[in-house]
Amino acid sequence: MVSKGGLHYWMQSEDFDLAHHFVHVALPKPGRIRELLAMVSRVHCGHLDRAYPLWQMYLIEGLADGRFAVYIKVHHALMDGIAGIRLLMRSMSTNLDTSLTLPPPWEVPTQRSKPRHLPLPSPTSGGLSALRSLAREHVGSVVPVVRELRSNVRDIIRRNPDFVFAGQAPRTIFNQKVSATRRFAAQSYSTPRIKAVAEAYGATANDVVLAMCAGALRRYLLDLGELPKRPLVAAVPVSVRREGSDHANEVSFTFCHLATHLYNPEARLRAINSCMDYNKAHLQRLSPDQSLVCSAFKLLPGALNAVTRLVDNSALANVIISHVPGPRRPLYWQGAKLCGLYPASLVVDSGALNITLISRHDFVDVGLIACRKAVPQVQRLLQYLEDALLELEATIHATVIPN
Repeated sequence: MVSKGGLHYWMQSEDFDLAHHFVHVALPKPGRIRELLAMVSRVHCGHLDRAYPLWQMYLIEGLADGRFAVYIKVHHALMDGIAGIRLLMRSMSTNLDTSLTLPPPWEVPTQRSKPRHLPLPSPTSGGLSALRSLAREHVGSVVPVVRELRSNVRDIIRRNPDFVFAGQAPRTIFNQKVSATRRFAAQSYSTPRIKAVAEAYGATANDVVLAMCAGALRRYLLDLGELPKRPLVAAVPVSVRREGSDHANEVSFTFCHLATHLYNPEARLRAINSCMDYNKAHLQRLSPDQSLVCSAFKLLPGALNAVTRLVDNSALANVIISHVPGPRRPLYWQGAKLCGLYPASLVVDSGALNITLISRHDFVDVGLIACRKAVPQVQRLLQYLEDALLELEATIHATVIPN
């Protein structure tokens, strides 16, 4: 990636060196999951060198149970979560024998469709041409977006609790400047258990996952004496990827309050379900391009406040919670069965905690990445997520759920 005139461009690497990107390491003894997570936490701290293609892959041996791990680090500018999962799946197979013949991820050919958007100019043509091409691309999106923003204003006036915008979140320990240190924690949860709760309440599995995160974050902040009176707000990435698209990044954002001011787990789930239903209904009115433009406008109040600090006790959002669909069947890589697919995303200033989940046939694999200094003992959230799911399951057996 190169930069000119404040804009970034991709260039073909003339001297690609696999040794710079592929690293073979071994865990220190005793080779527990604890040592693996500690290693991932360390290597996740460093930045990728923009003088090289923006990815690295670590083959990690030395786990006590005979398994091995693969850690892949990719810059988000190169691909989003769904594009990354698709790339990985092309190097795996549902058949053990077939998996032995597939190429490694860095040799998987990309089958990019014909560009739908006007191309960005070359580095020599300058920034004005780039702005003109982007304006032409989105001119047809203006009217529906304006209509949607008017609807948002009406919801603000009516104080619709389901409408959440950037900058509405209370400031928490997650909303501070991050250090260079990271802490990674990961665990799997049963998909059938999550779906059973969703079906009982007429919600989606994603609603239940958000409710689990709400319960876990509420308890974590209570332990620290840091739970705000206003509900936490999650920024929830939403894929606007078209069927068959192979573009690197096609992600919009929506915002959901996590109802952490409510003690009752059932009430939290119902509030989250209502908020997400509202968001989905509004997103369905927009095309993918219009959704991206509308999301940008919704970020403005929080972005302006982040710069001006006119409202000092508010933040853009408290946490990013992303749920990425993964493989629906067991997969094999070079003859080895995939036992877990744990995402390690990124944290930024005023966003010291990121929760990303991947649905993988019978499991939801959760990866927590946090600034070690801002979010102490983030691994406690793993147990709190399990406890939150148990609480929701208990409400099913304790009450009669109305149709």
